[in-house]
Amino acid sequence: MGKRILIVRTSSLGDLVHMLPAMSDIARHVPDAQIDWIVEENFTDIPGWHAAVRDVIPVAHRRWRKNWWAAATRAERRELRRTLATRRYDMILDMQGLMKSVWLVRQAHGERHGLDRASVREPLASLFYDVKHTVKFWQPAVTRQRTLASLALGYTYEGPADYGLDHFTQDVDREPYAVIMPSASRPEKLWPESDWHLVFSDLAKRGLGLRLLAGNDAEAERAGALIQGLPDAQVLPRMTLTQVAQVLSSATLMVGLDSGLTHLSAGLGRPTIGIYIASTPVRTPLEGRAYTASLGERGNPPSARTVLAAIDQALSQPAATVLQNGQMAGPRE
Repeated sequence: MGKRILIVRTSSLGDLVHMLPAMSDIARHVPDAQIDWIVEENFTDIPGWHAAVRDVIPVAHRRWRKNWWAAATRAERRELRRTLATRRYDMILDMQGLMKSVWLVRQAHGERHGLDRASVREPLASLFYDVKHTVKFWQPAVTRQRTLASLALGYTYEGPADYGLDHFTQDVDREPYAVIMPSASRPEKLWPESDWHLVFSDLAKRGLGLRLLAGNDAEAERAGALIQGLPDAQVLPRMTLTQVAQVLSSATLMVGLDSGLTHLSAGLGRPTIGIYIASTPVRTPLEGRAYTASLGERGNPPSARTVLAAIDQALSQPAATVLQNGQMAGPRE
């Protein structure tokens, strides 16, 4: 029987996408590894995409904390404890490093691994691990996760990040549209409308339609206003994460604010341009096998000219060439 491993990383969307290359590394270096993964209920699609993950164990911490002592919440927590009590793992690997992830680690049975005090986000969490590992903090998130997994499991990884998502893109033709992620949780994270309009005009001249993503009604309303009057532009309806991944897989290009979906596009191997306004690309740059650009910095957003130059470079790649009539050229993936 292979090594039984429990991964603890519950959220958020982008962080979970950054985890996927570490799962590919484990599958490559640990023969017959049996990987279970604890994740927030809204994100269960993501670990389920990876062929190396045997079982996805959902939790609802975000929902539970609103009514922690309600009868239904207590019943769900008891069921989670029963599930974990029936399983024995060779290794429990906390790849989140927060007290809320430690709460889950402590309920599972097996040797507990995590980051040491100098490496972890919440230093108190390191007190609860049996084995502690040092991983330099100011590194890209994908690198940190791959490094932690390799130290815990005793191998040396190499090569570019493999997200294990080829089943989405295999034999999928690119279609002449760009996916746009213009939404953010707070107004100060938004890119100016005038800059978006310059980008939209450039994409239209290249024969690309616009498919805008929105996470809620307010975002959908704002996105609709942004493309008002533009031909071949639409705000996509609310979709599951798997459906969003399918839309991204067929896209020629994605341009988006720094968000989990923008990182998913890069992980799918699609040309992706990220606009950083309230975050830094030092720790969370876009990484993927196609062209990516992580533009801007906290408090210093990129100009429209910078984004347009990145679009030009992305679309100059052979696999992303679009003819004037809107038909795709280049290799079929």
